[in-house]
Amino acid sequence: MKSGLEDIIAAETKLSDVDGAAGRLIIRGVSLDDLVATSRFEDVAALLLDGLFEEHADAASIRTQLGAARVELFAHVKAADAVLLALPPVEAMRALLARIEDGEDFATAIRLMAAPAVFLPAVLRLQKGEKPIKPDASLSQSADILRMLTGKRPTPQQTAGLDAYLVTISDHGLNASTFASRVIASTHAGLTSSVLAAISALKGPLHGGAPGPVLDMLDAVGEPANARAWLSQALDHGERLMGFGHRIYRVRDPRADALKTALRPIFASGQADAGRIALAESIEAAALVLLKERKPDRPLETNVEYYTALLLDALGFPRNAFTGVFAIGRTVGWIAHAREQMLDGRLIRPQSRYVGPLPKAA
Repeated sequence: MKSGLEDIIAAETKLSDVDGAAGRLIIRGVSLDDLVATSRFEDVAALLLDGLFEEHADAASIRTQLGAARVELFAHVKAADAVLLALPPVEAMRALLARIEDGEDFATAIRLMAAPAVFLPAVLRLQKGEKPIKPDASLSQSADILRMLTGKRPTPQQTAGLDAYLVTISDHGLNASTFASRVIASTHAGLTSSVLAAISALKGPLHGGAPGPVLDMLDAVGEPANARAWLSQALDHGERLMGFGHRIYRVRDPRADALKTALRPIFASGQADAGRIALAESIEAAALVLLKERKPDRPLETNVEYYTALLLDALGFPRNAFTGVFAIGRTVGWIAHAREQMLDGRLIRPQSRYVGPLPKAA
Protein backbone atom coordinates (compact mmCIF):
# COMPACT_ATOMS: atom_id res chain seq x y z
CA MET A 1 0.00 0.00 0.00
CA LYS A 2 1.29 3.46 -0.92
CA SER A 3 -0.32 6.56 0.55
CA GLY A 4 -1.57 8.81 -2.25
CA LEU A 5 -1.19 5.86 -4.68
CA GLU A 6 2.35 7.07 -5.40
CA ASP A 7 3.73 5.25 -8.50
CA ILE A 8 0.69 2.93 -8.64
CA ILE A 9 -0.47 2.29 -12.23
CA ALA A 10 -4.27 2.61 -12.19
CA ALA A 11 -5.04 2.92 -15.93
CA GLU A 12 -3.62 2.53 -19.40
CA THR A 13 -4.19 5.51 -21.68
CA LYS A 14 -3.48 6.66 -25.21
CA LEU A 15 -4.12 10.29 -24.31
CA SER A 16 -1.03 11.74 -22.62
CA ASP A 17 2.32 10.78 -21.16
CA VAL A 18 4.06 12.76 -18.43
CA ASP A 19 7.79 12.02 -18.24
CA GLY A 20 8.83 13.64 -14.98
CA ALA A 21 12.49 12.70 -15.24
CA ALA A 22 12.97 14.15 -18.73
CA GLY A 23 10.55 17.06 -18.31
CA ARG A 24 8.48 16.00 -21.30
CA LEU A 25 4.73 16.00 -21.98
CA ILE A 26 3.26 14.10 -24.93
CA ILE A 27 -0.41 14.45 -25.92
CA ARG A 28 -1.68 11.83 -28.35
CA GLY A 29 1.80 11.29 -29.79
CA VAL A 30 2.64 15.00 -30.16
CA SER A 31 5.13 16.79 -27.92
CA LEU A 32 3.81 19.81 -26.06
CA ASP A 33 6.26 22.16 -27.80
CA ASP A 34 5.01 21.12 -31.24
CA LEU A 35 1.38 21.15 -30.14
CA VAL A 36 1.46 24.66 -28.72
CA ALA A 37 3.31 25.99 -31.74
CA THR A 38 0.75 24.72 -34.24
CA SER A 39 -2.58 24.28 -32.46
CA ARG A 40 -5.58 26.17 -31.15
CA PHE A 41 -8.04 24.83 -28.60
CA GLU A 42 -10.25 23.30 -31.29
CA ASP A 43 -7.24 21.45 -32.73
CA VAL A 44 -6.32 19.82 -29.43
CA ALA A 45 -9.98 18.95 -28.80
CA ALA A 46 -10.11 17.15 -32.15
CA LEU A 47 -6.86 15.36 -31.31
CA LEU A 48 -7.90 14.22 -27.83
CA LEU A 49 -11.42 13.12 -28.75
CA ASP A 50 -10.49 11.31 -31.97
CA GLY A 51 -11.86 7.76 -31.96
CA LEU A 52 -13.66 8.06 -28.63
CA PHE A 53 -17.10 8.73 -30.10
CA GLU A 54 -19.01 7.40 -33.09
CA GLU A 55 -18.74 10.83 -34.70
CA HIS A 56 -15.49 11.95 -36.29
CA ALA A 57 -15.07 15.69 -35.87
CA ASP A 58 -12.18 17.76 -37.17
CA ALA A 59 -11.15 21.09 -35.67
CA ALA A 60 -13.34 23.13 -38.03
CA SER A 61 -16.42 21.06 -37.18
CA ILE A 62 -15.69 21.30 -33.45
CA ARG A 63 -15.34 25.09 -33.73
CA THR A 64 -18.74 25.32 -35.40
CA GLN A 65 -20.41 23.03 -32.87
CA LEU A 66 -18.81 24.79 -29.90
CA GLY A 67 -20.03 28.15 -31.19
CA ALA A 68 -23.60 26.89 -31.48
CA ALA A 69 -23.41 25.26 -28.05
CA ARG A 70 -22.14 28.45 -26.41
CA VAL A 71 -25.13 30.38 -27.77
CA GLU A 72 -27.54 27.66 -26.62
CA LEU A 73 -26.06 27.42 -23.13
CA PHE A 74 -26.18 31.15 -22.49
CA ALA A 75 -29.84 30.67 -21.50
CA HIS A 76 -28.67 28.95 -18.29
CA VAL A 77 -26.97 32.14 -17.08
CA LYS A 78 -30.36 33.46 -15.95
CA ALA A 79 -30.26 30.84 -13.17
CA ALA A 80 -27.36 32.71 -11.53
CA ASP A 81 -29.16 34.14 -8.51
CA ALA A 82 -27.71 36.00 -5.53
CA VAL A 83 -26.95 32.80 -3.61
CA LEU A 84 -24.99 31.34 -6.52
CA LEU A 85 -23.14 34.60 -7.19
CA ALA A 86 -21.97 34.74 -3.58
CA LEU A 87 -19.87 31.62 -4.27
CA PRO A 88 -16.28 31.65 -5.55
CA PRO A 89 -16.28 31.81 -9.38
CA VAL A 90 -15.32 28.16 -9.92
CA GLU A 91 -18.10 26.98 -7.59
CA ALA A 92 -20.69 29.21 -9.27
CA MET A 93 -19.54 27.91 -12.64
CA ARG A 94 -19.83 24.33 -11.38
CA ALA A 95 -23.38 24.97 -10.16
CA LEU A 96 -24.45 26.20 -13.60
CA LEU A 97 -22.70 23.30 -15.29
CA ALA A 98 -24.75 20.89 -13.16
CA ARG A 99 -27.81 22.01 -15.13
CA ILE A 100 -26.52 20.15 -18.21
CA GLU A 101 -28.20 16.79 -18.70
CA ASP A 102 -25.98 13.75 -18.25
CA GLY A 103 -25.12 11.75 -21.33
CA GLU A 104 -22.31 9.78 -22.93
CA ASP A 105 -22.62 11.06 -26.52
CA PHE A 106 -20.64 13.59 -28.53
CA ALA A 107 -23.34 16.25 -28.24
CA THR A 108 -23.00 16.13 -24.45
CA ALA A 109 -19.22 16.40 -24.78
CA ILE A 110 -19.57 19.53 -26.93
CA ARG A 111 -21.96 21.16 -24.45
CA LEU A 112 -19.61 20.39 -21.56
CA MET A 113 -16.63 21.91 -23.38
CA ALA A 114 -18.66 25.01 -24.23
CA ALA A 115 -20.30 25.44 -20.82
CA PRO A 116 -17.40 26.71 -18.66
CA ALA A 117 -16.35 29.03 -21.48
CA VAL A 118 -19.77 30.70 -21.22
CA PHE A 119 -20.47 30.42 -17.50
CA LEU A 120 -17.17 31.71 -16.09
CA PRO A 121 -17.14 35.07 -17.93
CA ALA A 122 -20.85 35.51 -17.17
CA VAL A 123 -20.35 34.84 -13.46
CA LEU A 124 -17.39 37.21 -13.29
CA ARG A 125 -19.35 40.02 -14.92
CA LEU A 126 -22.43 39.43 -12.75
CA GLN A 127 -20.28 39.45 -9.60
CA LYS A 128 -19.06 42.93 -10.63
CA GLY A 129 -22.62 44.11 -11.25
CA GLU A 130 -22.19 44.03 -15.04
CA LYS A 131 -24.44 42.48 -17.64
CA PRO A 132 -23.31 39.13 -19.14
CA ILE A 133 -22.38 39.23 -22.82
CA LYS A 134 -24.08 36.81 -25.21
CA PRO A 135 -21.69 34.45 -27.05
CA ASP A 136 -20.71 34.99 -30.69
CA ALA A 137 -20.87 31.66 -32.52
CA SER A 138 -18.67 32.94 -35.34
CA LEU A 139 -15.61 33.28 -33.07
CA SER A 140 -13.20 30.65 -31.87
CA GLN A 141 -13.56 29.40 -28.31
CA SER A 142 -10.62 31.48 -27.03
CA ALA A 143 -11.61 34.68 -28.81
CA ASP A 144 -15.19 34.42 -27.58
CA ILE A 145 -14.14 33.77 -23.97
CA LEU A 146 -12.08 36.97 -23.93
CA ARG A 147 -14.84 38.96 -25.65
CA MET A 148 -17.44 37.73 -23.13
CA LEU A 149 -15.04 38.60 -20.29
CA THR A 150 -14.03 42.11 -21.33
CA GLY A 151 -16.73 43.24 -23.75
CA LYS A 152 -14.09 43.90 -26.42
CA ARG A 153 -12.94 41.81 -29.34
CA PRO A 154 -9.50 40.50 -28.35
CA THR A 155 -6.32 41.15 -30.29
CA PRO A 156 -4.67 38.29 -32.20
CA GLN A 157 -1.92 38.18 -29.54
CA GLN A 158 -4.44 37.85 -26.72
CA THR A 159 -6.39 35.13 -28.51
CA ALA A 160 -3.18 33.25 -29.28
CA GLY A 161 -2.11 33.57 -25.64
CA LEU A 162 -5.33 32.03 -24.33
CA ASP A 163 -5.20 29.31 -26.99
CA ALA A 164 -1.66 28.46 -25.88
CA TYR A 165 -2.82 28.19 -22.29
CA LEU A 166 -5.86 26.03 -23.06
CA VAL A 167 -3.76 23.71 -25.24
CA THR A 168 -0.97 23.50 -22.66
CA ILE A 169 -3.25 22.39 -19.83
CA SER A 170 -5.67 20.27 -21.90
CA ASP A 171 -4.40 16.98 -20.46
CA HIS A 172 -1.70 15.84 -18.05
CA GLY A 173 -1.77 12.17 -17.17
CA LEU A 174 -3.66 10.74 -14.23
CA ASN A 175 -3.76 13.76 -11.92
CA ALA A 176 -6.31 14.02 -9.11
CA SER A 177 -9.13 15.61 -11.13
CA THR A 178 -8.62 13.31 -14.12
CA PHE A 179 -8.63 10.27 -11.85
CA ALA A 180 -11.85 11.54 -10.26
CA SER A 181 -13.35 11.85 -13.73
CA ARG A 182 -12.36 8.27 -14.58
CA VAL A 183 -13.73 6.87 -11.32
CA ILE A 184 -17.13 8.41 -12.00
CA ALA A 185 -17.02 7.38 -15.66
CA SER A 186 -16.33 3.78 -14.62
CA THR A 187 -19.82 3.71 -13.07
CA HIS A 188 -21.36 4.97 -16.36
CA ALA A 189 -23.00 7.86 -14.51
CA GLY A 190 -22.47 10.14 -17.53
CA LEU A 191 -20.06 12.78 -18.77
CA THR A 192 -21.63 15.64 -16.83
CA SER A 193 -21.17 13.73 -13.59
CA SER A 194 -17.55 12.99 -14.51
CA VAL A 195 -16.78 16.64 -15.24
CA LEU A 196 -18.50 17.83 -12.04
CA ALA A 197 -16.40 15.38 -10.01
CA ALA A 198 -13.25 16.58 -11.74
CA ILE A 199 -14.01 20.26 -11.06
CA SER A 200 -14.67 19.39 -7.41
CA ALA A 201 -11.23 17.80 -7.18
CA LEU A 202 -9.59 20.65 -9.09
CA LYS A 203 -10.80 23.37 -6.72
CA GLY A 204 -8.89 21.85 -3.84
CA PRO A 205 -5.83 24.02 -3.09
CA LEU A 206 -3.43 21.08 -3.36
CA HIS A 207 -4.44 20.56 -7.00
CA GLY A 208 -5.55 23.69 -8.86
CA GLY A 209 -5.44 26.57 -6.43
CA ALA A 210 -1.87 27.96 -6.56
CA PRO A 211 -1.53 30.35 -9.57
CA GLY A 212 -3.20 33.30 -7.83
CA PRO A 213 -0.68 33.42 -4.95
CA VAL A 214 2.13 33.72 -7.51
CA LEU A 215 0.84 37.23 -8.22
CA ASP A 216 0.62 37.95 -4.50
CA MET A 217 4.32 37.08 -4.30
CA LEU A 218 5.17 39.40 -7.20
CA ASP A 219 3.22 42.22 -5.57
CA ALA A 220 5.01 41.70 -2.27
CA VAL A 221 8.49 41.69 -3.86
CA GLY A 222 7.68 44.84 -5.81
CA GLU A 223 10.87 45.30 -7.80
CA PRO A 224 13.73 43.04 -9.00
CA ALA A 225 16.26 44.40 -6.48
CA ASN A 226 14.12 43.10 -3.60
CA ALA A 227 13.79 39.55 -4.91
CA ARG A 228 16.56 37.67 -3.10
CA ALA A 229 15.98 39.33 0.29
CA TRP A 230 12.20 38.80 0.19
CA LEU A 231 12.51 35.19 -0.93
CA SER A 232 15.18 34.45 1.68
CA GLN A 233 12.96 35.80 4.42
CA ALA A 234 10.02 33.72 3.17
CA LEU A 235 12.15 30.55 3.25
CA ASP A 236 13.47 31.48 6.70
CA HIS A 237 9.86 31.46 7.92
CA GLY A 238 9.20 28.06 6.36
CA GLU A 239 6.97 29.46 3.62
CA ARG A 240 6.54 27.75 0.27
CA LEU A 241 7.59 29.70 -2.83
CA MET A 242 4.57 29.61 -5.15
CA GLY A 243 5.18 28.42 -8.70
CA PHE A 244 8.09 26.09 -7.88
CA GLY A 245 8.17 22.32 -7.45
CA HIS A 246 5.91 19.57 -8.80
CA ARG A 247 4.76 16.13 -7.65
CA ILE A 248 5.86 14.48 -10.92
CA TYR A 249 8.49 16.65 -12.62
CA ARG A 250 12.02 16.25 -11.31
CA VAL A 251 13.21 18.94 -13.73
CA ARG A 252 11.63 22.11 -15.15
CA ASP A 253 7.95 21.74 -16.01
CA PRO A 254 7.78 21.93 -19.85
CA ARG A 255 4.47 23.80 -19.59
CA ALA A 256 6.22 26.71 -17.87
CA ASP A 257 8.33 27.43 -20.95
CA ALA A 258 5.34 27.02 -23.29
CA LEU A 259 3.41 29.66 -21.35
CA LYS A 260 6.41 31.98 -21.01
CA THR A 261 6.74 31.88 -24.80
CA ALA A 262 3.01 32.62 -25.19
CA LEU A 263 3.36 35.66 -22.94
CA ARG A 264 6.06 37.42 -24.93
CA PRO A 265 3.94 38.71 -27.87
CA ILE A 266 1.42 40.22 -25.44
CA PHE A 267 4.07 42.15 -23.53
CA ALA A 268 6.12 42.96 -26.64
CA SER A 269 3.10 44.56 -28.31
CA GLY A 270 2.45 46.80 -25.32
CA GLN A 271 -0.75 45.02 -24.27
CA ALA A 272 0.55 44.42 -20.75
CA ASP A 273 3.11 46.01 -18.44
CA ALA A 274 6.55 44.89 -19.66
CA GLY A 275 7.97 45.56 -16.21
CA ARG A 276 5.77 42.80 -14.84
CA ILE A 277 7.48 40.05 -16.80
CA ALA A 278 10.90 41.53 -16.02
CA LEU A 279 10.03 41.35 -12.32
CA ALA A 280 8.80 37.77 -12.71
CA GLU A 281 12.00 36.70 -14.45
CA SER A 282 14.13 38.27 -11.72
CA ILE A 283 12.13 36.54 -8.99
CA GLU A 284 12.30 33.23 -10.86
CA ALA A 285 16.08 33.45 -11.23
CA ALA A 286 16.58 34.35 -7.57
CA ALA A 287 14.18 31.65 -6.40
CA LEU A 288 15.89 28.89 -8.38
CA VAL A 289 19.29 29.84 -6.94
CA LEU A 290 17.95 29.98 -3.37
CA LEU A 291 16.06 26.71 -3.64
CA LYS A 292 19.18 24.94 -4.84
CA GLU A 293 21.15 26.43 -1.93
CA ARG A 294 18.55 25.75 0.75
CA LYS A 295 17.10 22.45 -0.48
CA PRO A 296 19.87 20.77 -2.52
CA ASP A 297 18.30 17.33 -2.18
CA ARG A 298 14.89 18.38 -3.54
CA PRO A 299 14.31 19.13 -7.24
CA LEU A 300 12.31 22.38 -7.06
CA GLU A 301 12.04 23.92 -10.52
CA THR A 302 9.59 26.34 -12.11
CA ASN A 303 6.16 24.77 -12.62
CA VAL A 304 3.13 25.56 -14.79
CA GLU A 305 1.55 27.82 -12.17
CA TYR A 306 4.26 30.48 -12.34
CA TYR A 307 3.68 31.73 -15.87
CA THR A 308 0.01 30.76 -15.80
CA ALA A 309 -0.48 33.54 -13.26
CA LEU A 310 1.22 36.15 -15.44
CA LEU A 311 -0.56 35.08 -18.62
CA LEU A 312 -4.08 34.98 -17.16
CA ASP A 313 -3.49 38.28 -15.38
CA ALA A 314 -2.34 39.89 -18.63
CA LEU A 315 -5.48 38.59 -20.36
CA GLY A 316 -7.73 40.26 -17.79
CA PHE A 317 -8.82 37.37 -15.59
CA PRO A 318 -9.05 38.15 -11.86
CA ARG A 319 -6.98 35.98 -9.54
CA ASN A 320 -9.96 34.26 -7.98
CA ALA A 321 -10.98 32.99 -11.44
CA PHE A 322 -7.75 31.20 -12.36
CA THR A 323 -8.99 27.77 -11.28
CA GLY A 324 -12.09 28.26 -13.40
CA VAL A 325 -10.01 29.15 -16.47
CA PHE A 326 -7.98 25.99 -15.89
CA ALA A 327 -11.25 24.02 -15.92
CA ILE A 328 -12.16 25.53 -19.31
CA GLY A 329 -9.01 24.01 -20.81
CA ARG A 330 -8.89 20.73 -18.89
CA THR A 331 -12.55 19.77 -19.48
CA VAL A 332 -11.65 18.28 -22.86
CA GLY A 333 -9.04 16.07 -21.17
CA TRP A 334 -11.51 15.00 -18.49
CA ILE A 335 -14.03 14.06 -21.17
CA ALA A 336 -11.45 12.12 -23.18
CA HIS A 337 -10.37 10.14 -20.11
CA ALA A 338 -13.98 9.52 -19.13
CA ARG A 339 -14.77 8.14 -22.58
CA GLU A 340 -11.61 6.03 -22.61
CA GLN A 341 -12.65 4.56 -19.25
CA MET A 342 -16.21 3.91 -20.43
CA LEU A 343 -15.01 2.15 -23.58
CA ASP A 344 -12.07 0.13 -22.29
CA GLY A 345 -12.15 0.08 -18.49
CA ARG A 346 -13.95 -1.66 -15.67
CA LEU A 347 -15.68 -0.30 -12.59
CA ILE A 348 -12.89 1.19 -10.46
CA ARG A 349 -13.12 -0.55 -7.10
CA PRO A 350 -9.82 -0.76 -5.17
CA GLN A 351 -9.43 -2.48 -1.82
CA SER A 352 -8.56 -0.85 1.49
CA ARG A 353 -6.55 -2.28 4.37
CA TYR A 354 -8.36 -2.15 7.70
CA VAL A 355 -6.12 -0.85 10.51
CA GLY A 356 -8.81 -0.09 13.11
CA PRO A 357 -9.65 -1.93 16.34
CA LEU A 358 -10.87 -5.52 16.29
CA PRO A 359 -13.91 -6.74 18.23
CA LYS A 360 -13.19 -8.26 21.61
CA ALA A 361 -13.10 -12.03 21.67
CA ALA A 362 -16.12 -13.65 23.36
